[in-house]
Amino acid sequence: MTYVMVDIEADGPIPGDYSMVSLGAVVVEPTLARTFYAQLRPISEQFVPEALAVSGHTREETLAFEDPAVAMTRFGRWATDQCPQRRTFISDNNGFDWQFVNWYFHHFLGKNPFGFSSQNLGSLYKGLVRDTTKTFKHLRKTKHSHHPVDDAMGNAEALLAMEGLGLRLGKS
Repeated sequence: MTYVMVDIEADGPIPGDYSMVSLGAVVVEPTLARTFYAQLRPISEQFVPEALAVSGHTREETLAFEDPAVAMTRFGRWATDQCPQRRTFISDNNGFDWQFVNWYFHHFLGKNPFGFSSQNLGSLYKGLVRDTTKTFKHLRKTKHSHHPVDDAMGNAEALLAMEGLGLRLGKS
């Protein structure tokens, strides 16, 4: 099993009514050299200005981004090329990131190369240290910048650090 750390930025709280603005991913391995990045054109007229501001882009900029179907095709191909066997989607906030990525894959491609489930990085850390009040964020090396590749990279660094603390990842 290969872990793929994913982070997204969106212009609202849910897919369909709002849009995924950008997506970043990194294969979790010591080099952290295999990354993916896409900026996606909005699928809806609706957006929450405060949510969009987090991405660092204006609405006008997002209107020139890549067609979402093309971006998701590229991401799906990248994921299966990088991890031809079993791949596991993991993110800091999989309740948010997964809902957008899963919806976009099914909406635009009819399938999700990650299957039907995901892992939550924060929950893994809480279990590792046996304390639901603890956070993993001190294990990041890359600054959390709201650029999805940076954020996925920092989260992948944290997962690798957790492995060093005794978490068994069950990688293939």
